[in-house]
Amino acid sequence: MLTIGELASYAGVTVRAVRHYHAKGLLPEPERDHSGYRRYDAGAVVELIKIRTLADAGVPLARVRELLQADQEEFTAAVADIDERLRAEIRQRQRSRERIARLAAGDNLVLPPEVVEFLDHLRALGVDERIIEVERDGWIPLAAHSPERVPEWTARKREQLADPRLIDFYLTLGQALDWTADDPRLVELADDLAAYITRMADEQGEDYVDDTDIEPPLVALMDTLAFDALPPARRLIELLKKRGWTGWTKLKRV
Repeated sequence: MLTIGELASYAGVTVRAVRHYHAKGLLPEPERDHSGYRRYDAGAVVELIKIRTLADAGVPLARVRELLQADQEEFTAAVADIDERLRAEIRQRQRSRERIARLAAGDNLVLPPEVVEFLDHLRALGVDERIIEVERDGWIPLAAHSPERVPEWTARKREQLADPRLIDFYLTLGQALDWTADDPRLVELADDLAAYITRMADEQGEDYVDDTDIEPPLVALMDTLAFDALPPARRLIELLKKRGWTGWTKLKRV
């Protein structure tokens, strides 16, 4: 006959765990002997090991009681069910590990590969990292909202970046982040940008300038992200409007 401490030691659990299983009705609690101690037999060791094994496998204690009372067929079916659930949890944890691994790669966490490649292309061109961060933050809701259109949009962006004038705009805008709202260079930038957009619209059609077809609330959200991160952007939009164009995320001829 074993004391509670010996029972716990044989089964590989703590005395506190044994008492917890008593309280949950999983393990019968023997009467005290004449010395006031509870004594356990070998059968209690076997039952406790079964309980510990099921509990360690993640089986809820309420289900443990059910399994301990099941016949062989019911027990086998229940174990198969538990095994499938554990496999599903393993797959979910593996996906979580993959997400965490991608977290180290920054943009890869929440953006499609096409967008990550586009952002890396901007970096290779020497675009200011603050501009790239705004681009990234704009792509996040856009890709979540319309993932099927991301390849089309990124291809169009890459095509537009083949024009040195647009690259110059990106580079100049990076410098403009350190300008004040009344800096006259913003007026020059607005002139150049308006001329570039007008020329592109005349050559390629206005659909080429704005083909995103984004819902107004999402446009407003993306504009806010840009304006909050790039203070000169709001002033630049005001100047652009006087030159025939309005909008940041969604360009439109006035």
